[in-house]
Amino acid sequence: MENKEEKNTGLDLDSALIETTSKVETIYSTYKKQINMGILIALLAVAGYFGFTKLYLEPQEKEAQAAIFPGQSLFEKDSIDAALAIFESVANDYSLTKAGNLSHYYAGVCYMRKGEFQNAIDQLDKFSTDNELVAPLAIGLKGDAYVELNDLSKGASLYMKAANASKNKLTAPIFLKKAGLAYEEMKEFNEAASAYEKLKKEYADAQEAQDIDKYIARAQAGSAE
Repeated sequence: MENKEEKNTGLDLDSALIETTSKVETIYSTYKKQINMGILIALLAVAGYFGFTKLYLEPQEKEAQAAIFPGQSLFEKDSIDAALAIFESVANDYSLTKAGNLSHYYAGVCYMRKGEFQNAIDQLDKFSTDNELVAPLAIGLKGDAYVELNDLSKGASLYMKAANASKNKLTAPIFLKKAGLAYEEMKEFNEAASAYEKLKKEYADAQEAQDIDKYIARAQAGSAE
């Protein structure tokens, strides 16, 4: 009895497989042109991606790195205007490259040094990175620009974003303290105290935390008024 059931099951599976195969063949026969076109497009897309990367992006990256180098040298020598001209040129001419992206950051720093804060923001908005040190620096720099433009609320928000973007001990304490100071300036003392307390709790060894108790006390006193 069991053998018969097993045989029936096997026959059922075979029949199902044959039926499925038949359906696939029918579908392919009916839509052969569309299916073949889809496969061709997929293959061309893959080939195009690798071709674009190897034949265009990689040479562009090398050119961009060579082009940005003089700007970096001038930047280190504080020749800001000359460096800025190079960074903007690289950012525009090599927009798809890593060097082009980095040029937006350099240009933003240059504009900050020139006191052109909106231009700095415009450049930094075009820069992106997931580097744990550079990312918070770029966000915090935008915070500085907004504070200089008297938009303390936006500045404080960006300082907190910069502090939370990375838990590294180099940048987070700096931006927590800047956020607290900006909140105090706006008389938002609860937010200021919160930023200072976060600094004390999470980065007690940082230089910015050495005298943080007096900042906490001042913010708490302000919120009690």
